[in-house]
This record gives sequence, structure tokens and C-alpha cells, in this order.
Amino acid sequence: MTDVRAMRAFALSDKGRVRAENEDNFLSKPQTGLFAVADGMGGHAAGATASAVVVDSLSRVAAQDSAAELRRQCEEALQGAHRDIKRQAALRGVATMGSTVVTLLTFDRFYACLWAGDSRAYLLRGGDIVQITIDHTEAEQLYADGVLTAEEARNWPRRNVITRAVGAGETLALDFINGELFEGDMFVLCSDGLTGHLTAAEIAGLAAGRAPEEACRALVDLALARGGTDNVTALVAAYRSEQDATRLRPGREESRETTRPR
Repeated sequence: MTDVRAMRAFALSDKGRVRAENEDNFLSKPQTGLFAVADGMGGHAAGATASAVVVDSLSRVAAQDSAAELRRQCEEALQGAHRDIKRQAALRGVATMGSTVVTLLTFDRFYACLWAGDSRAYLLRGGDIVQITIDHTEAEQLYADGVLTAEEARNWPRRNVITRAVGAGETLALDFINGELFEGDMFVLCSDGLTGHLTAAEIAGLAAGRAPEEACRALVDLALARGGTDNVTALVAAYRSEQDATRLRPGREESRETTRPR
């Protein structure tokens, strides 16, 4: 597994300036190589319950002996959360209940992301930032199909309509991407309450070169200063391999939240 000294992480969640309740949740387990942000939907506490189910299910994943097994265990946890949320929705008589999720898995010198919905993962490396997840939204699909331009997609009236979520639909389809970890890599996982107020360039400017806690606070503070129209959650995880001093590449444990500690 990833040396626990190699991944330093911090997470921060705030209900924002408008919402009465925080329906976001996060998980930070450097010792397992597992990090996640979940953004619930459904209203009347259903969204908070859905994201909590996702995080609770992932929190039970233990350290594994291989990257493949860690991925398999996380996929099983999310599929189990999908079934559990559907059962709870039926018991509550709720038509819409679900949660987005973005997970970061780290093992040895490698990382992977599993996700559903529009919670995002960014990778900062060598001064550059790349969004390594693709939003599962109506606007993103229309952009991919060539119906909308990038500018039109950003301003699409239904840009927040998601097409995948844990607990929504009969089956859960998860997207997956993986790659190699390099010295100095920094990952930012976040809910759309952050990306609704900050551009990728602004995220890079606030996070690069900072410790995870300082980066998180700067990101969340700016989102709140710009109105905090949604719950906002940011998790920053930085890779520093003490055993890899001769293999430097450009680029860049604790967690805290304002509600519902995990």
C-alpha cells in the first residue's frame, strides 16, 4: 500500500451561506490510501443521509495487498451503498435520493479515481492543473455530443442536472481513471459547491505550494466569500515520498469538517 507518510491530507466542509443543512460528506483515510467526497441530493435530510451512506460504506474498506483489490473493494462498497440508498428511498417514499461521489485511491506509486456525478478530482503537477474526472451532467453530455460549445455548457440552464449518482437509477455505473504518482503531486477532490464559485486556474493558484490544510481553508474561504450558494467541500491530498528523493518530478493526516465527523 502507499506509505502512510507519503500521503498527507486535509478536508473541510461547510454548509455555505444559503443552505440550511450540509448534505456533503467526506472520507480521509491516508493509512488505507482512500479519500472521497460525496454530495447528497433529495432534500428533507435525504441528501445528507445518502452521502453519509456512501461515506460509511467506503469507510469500512480496509487496507489491501494490491491496487486491484483496493479498487474491487471500493467498487463493491459503492455498489452496496447504491442498493442501500435505493432501499431507504423506498421506505421513505422519496422519489429522488442519491449522492455523487468521487474517490481517490492510492497504492504504492499509483493512483486511481472512481466517480459518479459531478463531484470532481483535480491533479496539480508541475504548476499545471488537470481535471481528471469528467462530470456526469446533462450539459457535459451535450458538450461531448457537439450540441453545445464549452461556453454554452458553462451557462446551460440545466448545467447542474446530473446523469449518474449513487442510489439513482437501476444500476450504478462508475467511471475509472488511473496513473502513476510523482513527487509533489497534489489532488483536490471537491463538491460542485466549490467549482460553482472557483475556476480550475483559481484552484491551482490557491492550492499549489501550500500544505493540504492551508490549501483547503483558502479554497473554502473563497467559495464562501463569493456567496457560498451551495454546500462546499474540499479535500486536498499531497504525495511526498521520502523514499523517492532521487526520482523527483515536477508537480506537488488529518481532516476536519464543520459537520458530521467521519
